[in-house]
Formats: sequence, C-alpha cells, structure tokens
Amino acid sequence: MNSELLQQVRVLDPVSGTDQLADVLITDGIIRAVETEISEIPADTAVRDCQGLILAPGLVDLYSHSGEPGFEERETWLSLLEAAATGGFTRLAVLPDTLPPLDNPAGLAALNQKLNQIRQKLNTLEEAEKIAPPQLSCWGALTLGVEGQQMTELAELAFSGVVGFADGHPVSNLALIRRSLEYLQPLGKPVALWASDHKLAGDGVAREGVQSIRFGLPGNPGIAESAALAALLEVIAAIGTPVHLMRISTCRGVQLIEEAKAKGLPVTASTTWMHLLFNTEDLGNYDPNFRLEPPLGNPVDQAELIRGVREGIIDAISIDHTPYTYEEKTVPFAEAPSGVIGLELALPLLWHSLVETGDWSALELWQRLSTNPAICLQETPAAIAPEESAELVLFNPQATWKVERHTLKSLSANTPCLGQQLTGRVVKTWCPMKKKRVGSSK
Repeated sequence: MNSELLQQVRVLDPVSGTDQLADVLITDGIIRAVETEISEIPADTAVRDCQGLILAPGLVDLYSHSGEPGFEERETWLSLLEAAATGGFTRLAVLPDTLPPLDNPAGLAALNQKLNQIRQKLNTLEEAEKIAPPQLSCWGALTLGVEGQQMTELAELAFSGVVGFADGHPVSNLALIRRSLEYLQPLGKPVALWASDHKLAGDGVAREGVQSIRFGLPGNPGIAESAALAALLEVIAAIGTPVHLMRISTCRGVQLIEEAKAKGLPVTASTTWMHLLFNTEDLGNYDPNFRLEPPLGNPVDQAELIRGVREGIIDAISIDHTPYTYEEKTVPFAEAPSGVIGLELALPLLWHSLVETGDWSALELWQRLSTNPAICLQETPAAIAPEESAELVLFNPQATWKVERHTLKSLSANTPCLGQQLTGRVVKTWCPMKKKRVGSSK
C-alpha cells in the first residue's frame, strides 16, 4: 500500500467551488480523505508538510503539438508527456498535424502502440522514480493531410478513439465546413475550428496597428479573424452542430462570441496563455519567440481577451505548445515559424500575472485551465473529494527557478522566457494510473 498525507495544504477545487486549508490522504492513487485535520494516519504513510503549497486538480490542455512522428528532434511523445507532467498537466489533447498527419485509423493504432511502449519503459523505473504519464488524447484530422480540401473518413476516425476533430489550421472552404458539421452531428464528438482568413492576413506577422507600423513589421489585420469568425458562426447557426472556436485573439472576436452565446449558439471558445500575457508592445526586441499565429493582439485585444476569459465568454485557456529547434527559430522575426513551448511555463506565469496581482481568484484561473477545458473535450473534470482518483497537482507559488535548457523537460526551448527567473513551480503531479486509449475519455 502506497500512502501519503499532505498536511495543511491549500486545496482548490473548482468543481465544488472550495478554497480551504485541509489535510489530504492519498492511498494507491485514490483520495481517501479531505479533512480539516487527519489524526488517524495509516502505517508507513509518507507525511509532507504542505504549508504554503496549493493542491488542485490536474491541468487540462485543449490543443498542443507533438514533434513525433516526423520531427523527433523537436519533441518526442516521451518528452512531451514529461513536459506536461512537470507543468502540472494530467491530460492533454494533441493536434493531428504530425508527419504523416493523424488522419486515418492506422496512424492512431501506431500511436497507441508507441504509447504502450512508453508506459512499459516508465514501469521499469525504480519505485521512487515511477510516474504515471498524463492521459494523452488526439484530435483526428478533419481533412485529409490537414490541407482543408477533402474530408477524412470521419466515422472511422470517431470509432478509432479520437477525442474530436480539428485540423489545427484554418479551413477556408465554408461549403466543406458545412458538410463536415452535418456529417459530424450524429457522431457526438467535439469539433474545433480556427477562424482566420489567410487572404486577408496576407503576409502579416504582427497584429496590424500602431506597434506593427512602428516596428516595421507586416500587419495582419484583426478582420482576418473577425470576418472568418462571423461567417463561421453563420454556418454553425444554420447547422446546429456544437463547435469549439480555437485561438481567439482579437477584441472583435470576443464580442462576436459574446453575441453568439447570447443568441444560444452551441459554441465554446479558447485563447492561448501567450495572448493573455503579452501584446504587440512586446515585439520591440524582435524576439522570434514572440512570432505566433494568430499574432499577439494589440493592448486593447489583450484587455478584452482577459475580460472575456474571466467572464466566461472565452471558456478556456489553451497552451498550444509548439516546439521548434534552436536552428529553426533563430532567424529574423518575419521568417520564423510561429509558435512557442508552454507546458512547463504557463501555470507560474499566469499565476504571477493574474492571481498574485489580485485581478483573478485562484479558483478562476484553475477553472479556466482545468475544469472548463475538460468540459470542452466532453470529459468529466477532476475533483478533490474522497474516493475520487488522485488527478492532482501540487504547486508552490513561491518557488523560484531559472528557465534554461537543462531545467526543461521539453526537447525544445523556443520561449521568450529562456534565461529568466520565474516564481512558482509544480512540486508533484499525480496522473491516474489507468491506461487510456488515445482519444478516449473513458
């Protein structure tokens, strides 16, 4: 029997809405007791003094990228899972734009086989080092080759266990989106779409505005998102299939979603952690790690996104972890591939910027990083209660650490935080030991 007692830890549980000091007893991966004080302690229980620490449900990432297969030098499945666990994530959903793309049942079967090998490798570790990897789900490609031209065999992918359908790229063909939503409606799986008009965006690499002009960077207008989003919402209203709207990045985007929800449209939405923390004023040093797609918003966009997330217009915060090698990212800003890593960085930076400042409560942040993303994936959120599985993260908001290549589990280090001293770090992550088929929520 493996038992541990966390004494006087601050317990955050968005499911029950509680924020309290308590003792928590965990035995064999199950929460056995949550009480003000636990006096009867089983023999051989490891006791940890947790004053100043936070215990909360594991984080859930709606969409991120893997390097493997195809770009193992960026990230492998093993390094991705280790980075996720280190950052406090117990579930993550990976987009299908690997090489080859995950657009057929054979690719998913190969991934399941690979994950089984990883589990076997982890099980060979010494007991003190043994970890249960986060539960990995995969979005099935909506279109063949994630090219936005032809639908995949949606039913076959659904029965293969994908968590839902998303290309991770904009699909500009509205007729194809309409047909896809019609086909997907009876399958009951989440659908995630990214609204962006690439013709309007052109070669823009920064959100159009005062800063893009001042820094001499080609502008990507906000209407590239809002025009595509307005059209997409019209299709959703006509078909009625629920849709998750990815990567919302503009003030007008938030307003359109607010209007759509007020009309009862079946939509949820997310933005990324980077779009909440940074804006175009941060582009002055031309750091290619600020090169994102969609680009960082202007200050008014950032402010509206923060409001939207806090008020529930934007349901969840995604990580959109996108690894690249040093050579790929160390190029001029306009030539850099878009994306940054974030699984190990998002929690401490969001905590520092939103909770420590008093702008958000701790429960509000955790709901957007854990409970709501699970609901968007049509999964049951983790809770902290007796007889629940221990799907938990222990977080020290005062711990300091330096972001360096050797302190990151990810194989890539494409982040503007590299070399910085951060405050806040995950102490331990409990992932359920139950093996889970890729894409399955059961």
